[in-house]
Amino acid sequence: MELVEFLTVIILVFALFMLLAGVFTAYFGSGKSRMIGVILVVIGLIVGVVWVAMGLDSVDVLDVNLSKVVWDAFLYILAGVFGAIAAIGVFLLAIMKS
Repeated sequence: MELVEFLTVIILVFALFMLLAGVFTAYFGSGKSRMIGVILVVIGLIVGVVWVAMGLDSVDVLDVNLSKVVWDAFLYILAGVFGAIAAIGVFLLAIMKS
């Protein structure tokens, strides 16, 4: 993976998690934390829109194939989840047998 693709994935994941954290905080929070949740949602939206704008073919800031980068990132995350589940399974098996 090239540096530009790596940075693209970081920006995408940052935007998505800011959105998710903001929605979660705004929904379940109260008072000041609800306001912080709204700010997190706005930051996630701004970063996401900038990410999409930079990835469009008409804007030649980054030369990145977004569909390939997103697909590769999805596969890497999926492989990491499978590896973590397997490690947790082995850990639990070892703990329960001892």
